[in-house]
Amino acid sequence: MAALSLSTSALGLAHGVAPPRGSPSISMMAKATGKDTLIALAEEQQIPMGFWDPLKLADKDFWSEGNDATVGWLRHAEIKHGRVAMAAFVGFCVQSNGIHFPWDIKGGILGDAATALSYGDLSAIPAPVDQWAAVPTAGKLQILGTIAVLEFVGETMEPHYMRGGKPGFYPSLKDAAGGGKGNIPHPVPLDLYDPFGFLEGDSEEKKARGRNVEINNRRAAMLGIFGLICASKGLIVPGLDSLGIAQATAEPMSYFGPNDAGLPFVENMLKFDIASFGQPQ
Repeated sequence: MAALSLSTSALGLAHGVAPPRGSPSISMMAKATGKDTLIALAEEQQIPMGFWDPLKLADKDFWSEGNDATVGWLRHAEIKHGRVAMAAFVGFCVQSNGIHFPWDIKGGILGDAATALSYGDLSAIPAPVDQWAAVPTAGKLQILGTIAVLEFVGETMEPHYMRGGKPGFYPSLKDAAGGGKGNIPHPVPLDLYDPFGFLEGDSEEKKARGRNVEINNRRAAMLGIFGLICASKGLIVPGLDSLGIAQATAEPMSYFGPNDAGLPFVENMLKFDIASFGQPQ
């Protein structure tokens, strides 16, 4: 359900989606640091425009941590946002087509039938953005809490991605639970990354190429999700206008909506008029 407020589609970034085999990822990345890392990655990923940094972020020194730490933070942030975008695109497509879980999101067999809400009820709402707005407040808070736990565990990676660690790497949930570092108070049967161990035997070269493929697909997904969101709000998006995407009335950039006005600060947030922001009073 979290994907509802984000959503994506793979718009035409066909060039460089799959870098050629035999890419020199290992040798080049072993020697590259800071901005040089990004230049080497752009070459490996076969990006048509090459290294592109119009805001000059790769030259910055965030929080006085040094340029290497800044580039590590930027790479990790892009990877994380891209993964969310890919999941969101799948969620948008699935829920636009009326596919849903067969049980209740609220109520159930032990709850009050008069106030029950099923996934089918949400799926009957045409626009995924509006479906997200209709999710009960308790459900949104549960998702927010889960994200907070995953973020906390992710920040415990050693070495940290700003201290020489691998950007995008996510530590084992099984190691973080119970008898491990104790960051999760109960056992976790599967890891977030490669939960079934299918990739354990892959060579470092194959993994490096896979990461480059993933980065290119993530960038396409980030463009795609915003394309779908814009189209669902009535904006002109070439290539998507003819798909008949359901129009949304809810605010796609707001995690909470009118149904959540009982939470602290949400009611005041809803009074904010983005159209008048920055205008003289």
